[in-house]
Amino acid sequence: MRVTRSIGIGGGMVLVLMQPSLNSQRPAATPAIGQTAAAPITLPRGNPEHGRYIVEHVAMCIECHSGRDSRGNILESERFLGAPIPFAPPWSNDWAMRAPRNRGLPGYTDDLALRLLTQGAIGRNGEQLKPPMPRFRMSVQDAADVIAYMRFPT
Repeated sequence: MRVTRSIGIGGGMVLVLMQPSLNSQRPAATPAIGQTAAAPITLPRGNPEHGRYIVEHVAMCIECHSGRDSRGNILESERFLGAPIPFAPPWSNDWAMRAPRNRGLPGYTDDLALRLLTQGAIGRNGEQLKPPMPRFRMSVQDAADVIAYMRFPT
């Protein structure tokens, strides 16, 4: 909450924006990696067509998780089967060299997939996934749509 107050300085008025203490601005505590929230979230029914749109045109999962031909075109027969990451930064880092298969979401229960997509790239074993994996913060419904599509991508 912001509070404003006018104060007089040298015959003029100055508007001062006063901030409450930093402690009151902190977000609620979030669970540590590997922990789940106190109340489990029930996965709503997903819309696979909307999930496909997110996967292919918003989150762009297809770009890293699909094999390519010698010209860099995605191979239909290798969509979401895992592939070498097609780019790397010019500086040294802890960058993943290969994107794993995500067709069918192997090794991920619906709860683990939901955590991955809503809590910032937390892997099935509770580890933070390496860049360039995006730290998604999808809504529960968008995540359910992605999960519905990725279980049986067309």
